[in-house]
Amino acid sequence: MLILHGFESSVINFDAYIKPLVQKGYEVLAFDAPAHGRSSGRRINAVVYSNFIIHIYKNYGPVQSFMAHSLGGLALCLALEKLTHDKNTRMVLIAPATETSTAIKNFFFFLQLDAAIEPEFEKIIIETGGKPSSWYSVRRAIKNIKANVLWFHDEDDAQTPLIDALGVKADNHPNIEFVFTKGLGHRRIYRDNQVRKRIIEFL
Repeated sequence: MLILHGFESSVINFDAYIKPLVQKGYEVLAFDAPAHGRSSGRRINAVVYSNFIIHIYKNYGPVQSFMAHSLGGLALCLALEKLTHDKNTRMVLIAPATETSTAIKNFFFFLQLDAAIEPEFEKIIIETGGKPSSWYSVRRAIKNIKANVLWFHDEDDAQTPLIDALGVKADNHPNIEFVFTKGLGHRRIYRDNQVRKRIIEFL
């Protein structure tokens, strides 16, 4: 079982999951992502994080179940496209960063940047990773994922908007079950007792 945290977070925030999972018989893997918590490194992005997940899988796996929040969710989906898994693999996504294009628009709005800069920003993304920002998408990647997925998202999430999750739901993937909450936002959702109970039961 591998736990993956989000941006500006740490695996210590998921400590309440450890004991119940161990009691279920899981060996729990939990690492701070590069440039986070106790890990070294000076930068993080979806590619760096997904390569980190692949490294963990190859050196400590195989991993049968995953739980990922926010940026960890996007990175996990990108990683699983490259890793061997099947319908018996279980994956919990909690408020995943579904669309990188949405994150970029929010970033520009937050910093009040001129929209004319966006094409140059997009060029940097393509030069860095070889793909456009639209490629870094849970909605795109999930089409290549065979795992049994439980997806939590809150209606009031300001960081990873519900509308992006609803786009995935509209695709009607038979291997994905959605659970929508209200009033928990982006971070309180994984600390909620009912959410935690549902996750443990699913796993």
